[in-house]
Amino acid sequence: VTVTTRLLVSHLSGIRHYEKDIAKVKEEKEKANRALRLTKPHQDKEQKEKEGKGVEKTDSVKPRKEHESETKSQNSKPGRRDKEFEQEEYYLKEKFESVIESLKIFKNDPLFFKPGDQFLYSTYGFTLLSAVVERASGQKFTDYMLKIFRDLDMLSTVLDDNEAMIYNRARCYVYNKKGRLVNAPYVDNSYKWAGGGFLSSVGDLLKFGNALLYSYQASQFKSSAGKLLPGYLKADTVAMMWSPVPKTEVSWDRDGKYAMAWAVVEKKQQCGCCRQQRHYASHTGGAVGASSVLLILPEELHSEAAGARPGAPPRGVVVTILCNMQSVSLNSTALKIAREFDKEKRAQ
Repeated sequence: VTVTTRLLVSHLSGIRHYEKDIAKVKEEKEKANRALRLTKPHQDKEQKEKEGKGVEKTDSVKPRKEHESETKSQNSKPGRRDKEFEQEEYYLKEKFESVIESLKIFKNDPLFFKPGDQFLYSTYGFTLLSAVVERASGQKFTDYMLKIFRDLDMLSTVLDDNEAMIYNRARCYVYNKKGRLVNAPYVDNSYKWAGGGFLSSVGDLLKFGNALLYSYQASQFKSSAGKLLPGYLKADTVAMMWSPVPKTEVSWDRDGKYAMAWAVVEKKQQCGCCRQQRHYASHTGGAVGASSVLLILPEELHSEAAGARPGAPPRGVVVTILCNMQSVSLNSTALKIAREFDKEKRAQ
C-alpha cells in the first residue's frame, strides 16, 4: 500500500491511534454509528414539526438532539473519566531524541485498514508526518516548528519539555477515581511533538488563527495603497486545508468533516427559514491534564465588495480557549462565543 502525506494529514492512513486492538476500535465505531442512526429519525421529525409550525431556526439555535453528546459532556459530573485516557501510551515517560526515533512505537504494527478507505483519528499518523517534515526540510522537526512560531511572533509557544524552565507554565489537573482534583501525572511528550507536544498561550493561538485567516482572505482585498502584504500561506493552500475530505468525520461537531489537520463545517441551509450553517474551521486538543480549542469563523465576503471594503484582513472571529483540566469539551462553547461576536459585528 501507499501512505501519502495527504492521507496522514486527514487521518485516512490506517495507522493506529493509542488503542492497539482493532476489534475494540471497530466496536466503538459501530456504537457511534448506531447512536447516530437512532438520533437521525428524531432530528428529521423535529425538523418537520418546526417547519410545519413556521418556527424559524437561525444559526444561533441548535436542535436539541443534534448536539446531545456535547451537552452530556458539558453537564457530566466532576470526575468523569474519558476512556481514551485509559490508554497506557498517553503516559509514556521515555525521552526520545528525535521524531525518527519515536516511530519505533508503532512502525511494526499492522495498519487497521487500507489507506484511504476509512477515517481513524491518529496521533501517530502525525508523528510520521513530522518525520516527513524533518526529512523534507533537512532540519529537526522541533527546530523547524520553532522557526515558524518565531515568524508568526508566537514567542510564548515552546516545546513541552519537562526539564526546561518555562515562564508562567501552568499546572495541569485531573480527577482521580474518587472524583477528587489532583495533579496530572508526569509524562514526557517527546514521542509525539506534532500530535500534542507544544505549550502555548491564548495570545499566541490568536496570532496563529489570525495569520491563517489573513492568508485565507488576503487575495480578496485591495489596500488603498495597493500594497497589501501577502499572507504567510497562499490563499489557495488555506482553502485546500479547509476543504472537507470525503470519508472523514468529526467527533466534536456532527455538522463537520475533517479536512487537512482541521475540522470544517461548510456553509449550508437546506430550506428557507431552516437552520443555517456558517463556514468555520476548528480543532480541539486533549492532553494529560489539559484541554483546548482554536476556532476560526471567517467573515462572509462578497468578491465585488471586498475590493472596495475599508480596512484589511483578517476579517472574522477567532476564538481560543485553554484549560488546565483534562477531558473538557470546549468546541461548542467556542462556537457560541464566535457567533455572539459575529452577530454583534453584523448588527453594526
